[in-house]
Formats: sequence, C-alpha cells, structure tokens
Amino acid sequence: MGWGSVLLFLAVALLCQRTSSIGANWGTQASHPLPPDIVVRMLRENGIQKVKLFDAEYDTLRALGKSGIEVMVGIPNEMLATLASSLKAAEKWVAKNVSTHISTDNVNIRYVAVGNEPFLSTYNGSYLSTTFPALRNIQIAIIKAGLQNQVKVTCPLNADVYDSSTTFPSGGDFRANIRDLMITIVKFLSENGGPFTVNIYPFISLYNNPDFPVDYAFFDGNSQPLNDGGTYYYNMFDANYDTLVHALEKNGFGNMPIIIGEIGWPTDGDSNANVDYARKFNQGFMSHISGGKGTPRRPGPIDAYLFSLIDEDAKSVQPGYFERHWGIFTFDGLPKYLLNLGTTNSGSLIQAKGVRYLQRKWCVMRPNVRLDDPQVAPSVSYACSLGDCTSLGVGTSCANLDGKQNISYAFNSYYQIQDQIDTACKFPNISEVTKTDPSTGTCRFPIMIEPYYGGAAREQRFFFPLLMAAAITVSIF
Repeated sequence: MGWGSVLLFLAVALLCQRTSSIGANWGTQASHPLPPDIVVRMLRENGIQKVKLFDAEYDTLRALGKSGIEVMVGIPNEMLATLASSLKAAEKWVAKNVSTHISTDNVNIRYVAVGNEPFLSTYNGSYLSTTFPALRNIQIAIIKAGLQNQVKVTCPLNADVYDSSTTFPSGGDFRANIRDLMITIVKFLSENGGPFTVNIYPFISLYNNPDFPVDYAFFDGNSQPLNDGGTYYYNMFDANYDTLVHALEKNGFGNMPIIIGEIGWPTDGDSNANVDYARKFNQGFMSHISGGKGTPRRPGPIDAYLFSLIDEDAKSVQPGYFERHWGIFTFDGLPKYLLNLGTTNSGSLIQAKGVRYLQRKWCVMRPNVRLDDPQVAPSVSYACSLGDCTSLGVGTSCANLDGKQNISYAFNSYYQIQDQIDTACKFPNISEVTKTDPSTGTCRFPIMIEPYYGGAAREQRFFFPLLMAAAITVSIF
C-alpha cells in the first residue's frame, strides 16, 4: 500500500470516528406488532445499525441474529426486584437472554439496559432500592459468562436525574434527593466500562410548560440563545446534554461516555405533536449531530437512538395521548414523513416490505342514526376504552372530523383491534361494515395488519384490554 493509499485510509477512518451514530428504539407495545423479521429487514434497508429494545423477547432477538445490527437488550423495571435479590436469577437471565443469543443465534448484543427511567419522580421511589443491586448482579453475571469485553451494562435514565442550581448548564449536578445513589451508579458504570444513558425530550418540556419557547426546542438557531458565562446555547438539547456533562465533571467523571437512549418527537395526540414539527425536530437533530461536532461542553460524535421506530397503540397514555405516536414509521411500517438519516441512497425512509393486512373493510356509524341516539355515547366510550382514540380531539390528525366521523373512527379502531370479527361491529343498531375507505384529509382510518402470534405477542394480544389506559374520553359531537 502506497503512502497515498495509507493517508486516504487514515482520513476515512478518522471521518468514520468523528461521525455521530444513530440507532432506533424498537418498542412492541402494540395490538398488532409487525413480525420481527419484517422489522429487521426494514432496519437493514434503512441503514439503521443499532437498535434498543425494552425487553428480551425471544423472536425479536432471534430475528436480529446474523443481521450485524448492534443490540441493546432491555430489562423491564418490574424485574428489578427479582434480579436485585438473587444473583442466581441474574445469571439465569443473562444465560437465557444474552449468552444463548450471542452463541447460538449470532446476535450482536452490546449492551444490557437494566431498567428504564427507574428514578422518574412519578414512580414515587418504587425502584430506588432495587436498581443498583440489579445492575450489579447483571454485571457479575456477564463477567461469569465471560462476556464483559463485549457486553456492557447501562441504566437508561430520564433527564430529571440531574438539574441546575443556576438554571444554566454550568450549574448542573445530580438531583439532590438521589445524588448519592447516582454517584454510586455512575462510579460502578465507569469501573465496568458502561456508558451513561439518558433520555432527552424537548417535546415534553414544551408539552408541560405553555410558556416554553417553541423555537428553543428545535435546531434551526432561531431562538434567543442562553448565555452561560460566554457559552451560548441555541437549543434545548445542547443545554440539557451539557448540564449532564457538568454534573459528571463535578463528580469526577468528566470522561464518561454518554448515550442518548431516547430522543424524538410525536406526530399525533397533541396540538404540538404533528408531522411538520416531528420532521423539523428529527431532521434538525440528524443535521445537528451528523458532522460529529457535539455540544459546546463536549465536542465530538453523539451516540443516539431515535424514539421511536414504530407507533405503539397499546402504550399507556400517560402523560398524554401522544405516547402512542412517537414512531418515524406508522404501526404498519409506512414512513410518516420525509426524513434523511444519511443512511440510504434515496435520502428518505424505506417502508416495510411483506406486510399482510386484514380485509379492506371498516366499521362505521350508520348514516341514518342520530347523534343523540342513547346508544351512541356508551358505545363510543366502550370502543375507545378497548381501542385507540388518541388521534381524535383538538389539534390531532383527525381534528377536522364531524360528530359522525368521530364515532365511526372509534368504532373502527375497536373493530380492527378485534381482527374484524363480526361481533366487533355490532354496536346496537348504530354501526355497519363498509368497504368504502372513510379516511379523509390527514385522518387515516387504519386497517390492521394480520395478527402476529409469535413469542410474547400472543400473551400481549390476549391481555390487550389490560394494557390500555382507562377509557379515553373525546369530544365527538
């Protein structure tokens, strides 16, 4: 190899090292999840080389085998107590969900995420005593399995585990009531080569605070900058990220690697959750990190996972209806908007292939039924409690529907989730099945995909009503 070739090789290698890495969160809280093999093919065709899971479902991991995709496998919060109290349980979990998939299925597992945002204030301290012991036991189990050089532990945390005493990033430190615990966890992660994983959501800040400056949530530089002692912040992400960097530095961990475990923008369920804002945010974020510039306090590549890959219609609607609409793809693998991840030749997302749908038919309100029919209100309440009406209401994709269309949407959601069985469109003398698509404008009346019964999907579908929040009340008249 000549000197010219060597220099070119080094330049390309350096460029690759300086390029930020994008992955995606693959959640499966859906009434009709896409089959794992279809999702893995979609990931590969879109050039997404990293995926973060929230569990260790067998079929999902097996489908990822031999794909080359880096995997962060998840341990739900509900398992923390068991794993914290029993090293043997941790060893069995690692053997079943990590070792076997690596050795038998050739799955490229790189991280185990122990818990998911376990210190959220809304959990009222439920996982404060179990998170670190579980983390420690999983690490011991990984070492016993001889996988410590390949698989690292981490604990995805919400950005509320740190704050600033001055409102500026430079005042960053861990939240006072969990500071000692956070330092214990960070020290343990650092000693074992694990990254600090944090979820940052500018949308939630906008959702929770009507006075939050909208432009500051995005990356186009139009907002009034925050001046932190001569360091200027033009967007919330950089300011939030550097608040964490300062917190780590303040406690002696300034070089600790950081992973953005979740970042994204929903497309429905709230007036600020729409396709235009989601495209603006996610494309802005991709452009922001694409050059490996980093943030003012920590220059360099940013390792991140978009939240999320696919919509999930069985997610809890706390803290809002938008929770079911974070996907860059719809539930059936259709791109929601033009988004260039820099990973495809087309510069746009590629839809899922091989998706099989139920019949082209919908359940709607009979045209001759009056809105004040006494059967309407209880029927809609029932349909929404067991279906998904989060696209209805002010500021949503279906906001322009009239009263009868709202009712039809509710009926159809229940009908589709119940696999179009005849009895699911038997609301007393007020519903009927039609083969004419009632979709209109931005409001899509979906047809569900054929049920996938592999792995945990069968269990999830059987208990689907239990996964739903309480009945969703919408204004339909």
